Amino acid sequence: MYSVGLAYFLWLISGCGWFGLHRFYLGKVGTGLLWMFTFGLFGIGLIYDLVTLPDQVRERNILRAIKDGTIRANVNGSKSWRNVQDGETRFVNSKESVERVILKLAKSNKGIITASELALAGNISVEEAKKDLDAMVSKGYAELRVRNSGVLVYTIPDFMDQNESLVD
Repeated sequence: MYSVGLAYFLWLISGCGWFGLHRFYLGKVGTGLLWMFTFGLFGIGLIYDLVTLPDQVRERNILRAIKDGTIRANVNGSKSWRNVQDGETRFVNSKESVERVILKLAKSNKGIITASELALAGNISVEEAKKDLDAMVSKGYAELRVRNSGVLVYTIPDFMDQNESLVD
């Protein structure tokens, strides 16, 4: 993992970024060379890096984790991340949580969701989808019901079409 402290230290010892050592450290060889030959992009890059260095380090750590396979992009094409380390799956830096995906899906399906629909919409496994839907049930936001056809469905009462025939 890259360190913000070390990145700032390299920024400082390279003349407040004039020679771009911090960029080489972050694996940004191209811009490191550019910084080296233009003295920090004529000073503009120095200020930019001073302000954005923590974000640059965070971005590089995410890219490294993706490469290592400890996290993967997920959730309906959004810029969300799922931590899959240690067999646990939980959202990190997520702009769209799994609950939001469930609610959007429920709204578009008149309040009725199956685990396979959520798995497809959320780009997760059916087991994860079932676990997430069961969590919504345990929190009281959803209900587990049986369709007349015998299929188990999860319902969000706020989005339900009152004419849908289900058996409790």
